[in-house]
Amino acid sequence: MGGGIDVVWLERYAEVAPKDHKNKFIYKTRVVDYDSAARNGEPFRSLVLARSYAPNPVARFCTVDLKIRAMQEYLRDVCEWEMPYVGFIGIRADEQRRAIKMHGTEKSGQESYLPLYLDGVTKEDVYSFWQNSSFDLDLPNNNGTTDWGNCDLCFLKGFGKKLAIVRERPDLADWWIEMEAELSEKVGKGAYFRADQPSYADMKIIATSQPSFDFFDDDETIPCFCGD
Repeated sequence: MGGGIDVVWLERYAEVAPKDHKNKFIYKTRVVDYDSAARNGEPFRSLVLARSYAPNPVARFCTVDLKIRAMQEYLRDVCEWEMPYVGFIGIRADEQRRAIKMHGTEKSGQESYLPLYLDGVTKEDVYSFWQNSSFDLDLPNNNGTTDWGNCDLCFLKGFGKKLAIVRERPDLADWWIEMEAELSEKVGKGAYFRADQPSYADMKIIATSQPSFDFFDDDETIPCFCGD
């Protein structure tokens, strides 16, 4: 990789364990690369189907199960690192409440270290860095923040933000719609990522048919870091 950094791509899959197994679920972490990485949310789908309900603002298990524990298992089992390991987390100086809450804490085998926060780096600094870089993802930028970042239609994003994204890219809603539809036959309301908002199917209809979203009260985006 450029800059001499060896980047390891991990994917973690879940399945229901046999009745005689000591655990309820079995997880498998795979090392992938650009060519072999999942492109259609397969790891996330496996987790949701194994648990038989969708993650939501109250039960935010996706970050821990798909990210934190994937890294922990790789470092412990493959790299043979001793726990806890030090993880560099990209919380910035303008996210002081979250930074103070997380920096120096230990959770899930990881001690959190926040170099951007300690060095006073803000979202404006990050934006300036990419503006002057030869590489950029060209994501829409709103005063240093990109609503398109991370998980595309994450249930923790504000409703208005999700509507705006779906209006621009209606196809992004299809995976979420399929997941809610597939689960609804099994668990009813537990199939929905947000009980306090329209389903993703209804969201797509609203986003592609309404000329304006001004009459919707937008809720605040909830940070997806498991330290919050």
